[in-house]
Amino acid sequence: MNEPEPLVARIPADIAQPDKIAYGLTLRQIIIVTATGALAALIYHLFHQVLPIVVLAGLLLPLLAVGLVVALGRREGLTFDRFALAAVLFARTPKRLVAAPDGVAAPPAWCRLRGALPAPLRLPVRAIRTDGALELAEGGVAVLVETSTLSFHLRTTSEQAGLVGAFGAWLNSLEASVQILVRARQVDLGDLVDALDQRIGRLPHPSLARSAGEHMAFLQQLNASRDLLARQVLIVLRDHIPARGRRSVQRDAAAAVVLRRAEESARTLAALGICATVLDAAAAHRALTECLDPGGWHPQPAALPDEVISTTVEER
Repeated sequence: MNEPEPLVARIPADIAQPDKIAYGLTLRQIIIVTATGALAALIYHLFHQVLPIVVLAGLLLPLLAVGLVVALGRREGLTFDRFALAAVLFARTPKRLVAAPDGVAAPPAWCRLRGALPAPLRLPVRAIRTDGALELAEGGVAVLVETSTLSFHLRTTSEQAGLVGAFGAWLNSLEASVQILVRARQVDLGDLVDALDQRIGRLPHPSLARSAGEHMAFLQQLNASRDLLARQVLIVLRDHIPARGRRSVQRDAAAAVVLRRAEESARTLAALGICATVLDAAAAHRALTECLDPGGWHPQPAALPDEVISTTVEER
């Protein structure tokens, strides 16, 4: 039986690229070029009888060059006007931020202040609920879903078509905007090595213990000689809180809706062979901490009132 032709779909690298209107230029570029040309023509019309042509050329040629560079140039994937706007906003943004939900208090009158006060740090997440929902600073609610990956190129053409169809069905079932974050994080095998070291002496057979010791030595050498990375895929589902009604009631309703959507997404992605897990409060806290400080040391958060904080292990 002949295998069907593989599915090939060409997608541009920049899917948000604006449409070309005329002469290979976008509407924004046409407006910038037209405005620059109109300004240059107005200056020439007003001063061509007063100033020599050499002086006018010295004024108009740099103006036209700047307009063309702004209209046609790109930097760091952005157009020059957007890049310049981002640079101005970055220059005006305070660089020293502190955790101050109620604002930074002004110093007393007798204290001489050198420089500017630090600005309060405004994080996008205001709180993490016990059910795992994130209360956003802008008023919405979000839920994190961690998924595994799959080997698409190792599948047959029919399997690839089935995966694409199932993934497309999940995308079509979405009722709100969804963000898919793919990130690489460092992996430390120290805990796995310690677990093997503790269990080698309790293995029932010497050959099995010897094989486990060789595997532990391999993991130690791999952990010391390589920078190990693991790929993490997070799906962020969010919903906005209506302005009407009690705030707490609307927040609880929005959290319930997003959690239901997260569970439905996990069940739908299971048809693709993807293991999806809706993150609870502790897992969401860990994921946000790793995203804000990748590669840092992150101790466990404080336990909830109904959680066990100590256990007893019996040695056999």
